[in-house]
Amino acid sequence: MTKNKKVQESSKIRNENQPGFNLRFIVQIGAKEKPAFHLQKRPTFATSMIERKLYDTTQPQEKAILVAVTPKQQPDQLTQEYLDELAFLATTANAVVIKSFVQKLERPDNSTYVGKGKLAEIVTWIIEHPIDLVIFDDDLSPAQVRNLEAELKVKILDRSLLILYIFSMRAQSAQSKIQVELAQYQYVLPRLTRLWSHLTKQRGGIGNRGPGEKELETDRRIVKERITLLKEKLESIDKQSVTRRKNREKIVRVALVGYTNVGKSTLMNLLSKSDVFAENKLFATVDSTVRKVVWSNLPFLLTDTVGFIRKLPTHLIESFKSTLDEIREADILVHVVDFSHPAHDAHIAVVNQILGELKCSEKPTILVYNKIDLVPADENGERFWEDSHNTKNVFISAEKRLNIEGLREALLVEIKKSHMQIFPNWLEPEVFEGM
Repeated sequence: MTKNKKVQESSKIRNENQPGFNLRFIVQIGAKEKPAFHLQKRPTFATSMIERKLYDTTQPQEKAILVAVTPKQQPDQLTQEYLDELAFLATTANAVVIKSFVQKLERPDNSTYVGKGKLAEIVTWIIEHPIDLVIFDDDLSPAQVRNLEAELKVKILDRSLLILYIFSMRAQSAQSKIQVELAQYQYVLPRLTRLWSHLTKQRGGIGNRGPGEKELETDRRIVKERITLLKEKLESIDKQSVTRRKNREKIVRVALVGYTNVGKSTLMNLLSKSDVFAENKLFATVDSTVRKVVWSNLPFLLTDTVGFIRKLPTHLIESFKSTLDEIREADILVHVVDFSHPAHDAHIAVVNQILGELKCSEKPTILVYNKIDLVPADENGERFWEDSHNTKNVFISAEKRLNIEGLREALLVEIKKSHMQIFPNWLEPEVFEGM
């Protein structure tokens, strides 16, 4: 091979390996013309991606039915409100509710939660209408879950597991993810028995040594070790959180509390001019968000906290101890209520009960009735809240920005009181200017 041919082949190999455009150098052997450069365009990354087959990674919606047991004396309207809330939880978890079953009993059945007749009705309906899961409005024992799975042949979820799943979807920070994982392990630990039910049938005789109990104990040990590790991680994070909160002792702290999906995050964005995630779904906010706000030259910290709900799992409250500390250490509470919800009085009672358990019921509190734009007028066409001058009860619409100035004035009064307790010698700007 001549020297010119070697140059031609080496240039061809070298340039064809270049990304993007392929620069091919062609040498005309024996010709007197100058070498010619030819550009040959290769397919780009974007073009190749378009030509490839793309796969949809979104999870398909699962069909679900709801099952609830209510006391015989409970009104049907209240029962329907509870079912609507459970359906909203299922929708938040990306499930489609097909039907609801309700049975009135003094207490749920210990083996199957519902009675035999109602269970047979549910089984018959599932055979005729295939579904993916059944959601129960109460916590189920391991025996109840095992018996229901054997009868219904579908996935079984109770209220706590559904809430934990939603929390795992919403958790963003490392702290909230650890808190949710800890709550999930604490939920799973007493329910491990049913996972190894196929190995627990011990029989006597040679060669029939059952491995079920051994596997179960191994799983329990692994879960307990994981719980211990997660608690240690949370303790480390808690120490950092305590240090941060100590640095805030010289400034007034205001916490937004309330039932879930009442508009706390929307109000947080409005008052602090921040960009906290807000959505018309339950538990849109899991992580606490703190923003510094200055009104009339008076700084304070505004905190958006996780929403409460009826039958909130106790182990979830224990796991979110550090998050709830933001409420415990707040100087002022702003209790936000969805005034348009027919059960807003019951929501207030639930929040007050949880605040009492957190020993926060004695803190200065402003009751904010949100979403007044969705509340119709009375028979005379009047809206009584428009003439309300009670600074402890404020009626607003965060979405439509109605009466935000009234809330601002009421909150500023409480902030000044708390600021005077921290700095007794503090003078208001107007007083200082007049001296």
